[in-house]
Parts: sequence; C-alpha cells; structure tokens
Amino acid sequence: MLEYRIEEDLAGVRLDKFLRKRLAQVPASHLFKMIRTKKVRVNGKRAQPEQPLVPGDVVTIRGDAQKLSTAVNPSPRGVKPKPPPSETVDPDRWKVLFEDDWMMAIDKPSGMAVHTGSGITGGTVVDYVRAYLGPKAVRNDFAASPAHRLDRDTSGVLLVAKRRPAMVHFTDVFTRGRAKKRYLALVKGKMPRPKGTIDLPLSEHQQTARSKAVRGVNMQEAITHWQVVKQASGAALVSCAIETGRTHQIRRHFAAIGHPVAGDRRYGDFAFNREAKARWGLKRLFLHAERIEFPHPEHGGRVVIEAGLPAELRDVLRKAGLED
Repeated sequence: MLEYRIEEDLAGVRLDKFLRKRLAQVPASHLFKMIRTKKVRVNGKRAQPEQPLVPGDVVTIRGDAQKLSTAVNPSPRGVKPKPPPSETVDPDRWKVLFEDDWMMAIDKPSGMAVHTGSGITGGTVVDYVRAYLGPKAVRNDFAASPAHRLDRDTSGVLLVAKRRPAMVHFTDVFTRGRAKKRYLALVKGKMPRPKGTIDLPLSEHQQTARSKAVRGVNMQEAITHWQVVKQASGAALVSCAIETGRTHQIRRHFAAIGHPVAGDRRYGDFAFNREAKARWGLKRLFLHAERIEFPHPEHGGRVVIEAGLPAELRDVLRKAGLED
C-alpha cells in the first residue's frame, strides 16, 4: 500500500490528476478502475476522480507496493520537475519589484509577451521567470506562471504565482474584482472634463466565428474610470482604473470615445501616432500599468506594488510639455 499526505502546494488538485502524476506509467483506465473499486481512498473514505484535494488529506492506494512503486515518479515528493529554460536572464529586460515564497511582481517591459502564441515562440515573461527561478521554478508539479494578463506592448506591474495555492488565490481575486489596477496612458486631444467613466460593453475578443454565427456577437460589460493628470494642447496624460479586465479594454474604450491611446497601432489614429513619433519620439504604445493593490495569497494582508514610468515614456512627456 502507498500513502500520501497532501501538502499546501497541492491544494485544489483533482484526485485523478494527482494519481496520474504519482503513478505515471499506470494506464488511466486502470487508475479509474482502482478508484471505482475503492482501492484508492481519501482519508479512509471512498473518493471520486474529480474530487479536489485539500491540505492534510491522506490518499491511500491499495495494491502491491513494490509494483506500484515502479510506476511512481522517482523524483522528490513524487514530482518530476521540468528543466528550466537554458537562456540567461537579461537583467536589463525586466525588474523584480517584489518577491517572496508565494509570488513575484515584475516590471514588464513593452514588447515582451506574457505567453507564447500567435507567432511568439520565446523571450516571454514565462521564459524569463522560469529561467530566473531555475530549479525553484517548479514546486509540486506547479510551474511558476503569470497570474493575470498584460498586453505585449503595455509595460508595468505584472504578478506571478510561484505556488499553486497562490495561483488559485489570484484567480479568485481577479475573477471577483478584488484587485485594484491603475494605468497611465497618453491619449489624443483635449479631454472634455477632468474625469469620467466609460461604461461601454465590448465584444468578446476570443469568440469563435462559429459562436458568432450561432449566438451573435457576445457583448461583455466593460467599465473604465479615468482622470486627467495633465492636459496639453494636443494630448492628455490620463490615469485609468478598470473595473473589468476585458482584452485591450483601455485601448478600445479610449478609441471609442475619440481619444485613442498614443502609439496604438491597432485601435489608434495613424496620423496622431506619426506626429507623436516625429515630435516627441514616441516609438511604442503609451500605456503603463503603474499600480496594483491586492490581498496577499498567504495572509490576506493588503499589498501595493508600483512601477514608475519607463525612461522612454518620461522623455516623451517632457517633450510634449506634460511632465509633472
């Protein structure tokens, strides 16, 4: 018989997935049969494959211990860590703002994607984080991962979960809107008033063509609060807080009200972008995640992380007469 006590880092893992990692060479069909025939129990009781495990649970597996042990992953705690990326982390490409045993907060540069995909095969935040952490990047079969999204061309604060319970915590925090984010953006033109709210539903960014054909375009609630930090003749520096986290929300919202974000090649104003580059030297999207406030995944206490504007954006403000 084999016995495992569930540690905190494995909280929330389904029983079937836990077993498939521990008994990696046992066919899945046989694992399900073992559960069905009560050869696998949790705390001495009959269990279900989809049952989530919690810290302190004791999983027992009845059978020939020697035969079962040959199928168990031989690495510490039954987990085989994935090798970390071989590339060297360039300290000039990012900055660690905060780090403890549970999480990291980094200052992501503009141009660095968070994940691979859409033609991006490397040089992502995921690659940098795991190379930076080395062997510590994987704990109990969980690899350190970004806890939320930040557009490739947007710079600023990004949170990374280093442990599975931290990721579970952050998923709940962002799903329930318990994190407060603040961005700085340079937008076209003169704002009509000192502050305001954009309450404008946006179409679901990832909706498939088939879904659109069947259900029509799925519109999602999206709310952005903004306040003018400083106004110039042809542009304004605004501070933005979002209640919802829709894809490209700030960029789409400001474009919709006629004040597109400077340097936005997708939703922006081509002539304004060209002028901003020629007059102020702006070569990127002027959108920066300046601040985030959230409850810590371990103790629930309030944490505030801030990242100042990058030098290239401060230089743009100086040339545009918007430097505070």
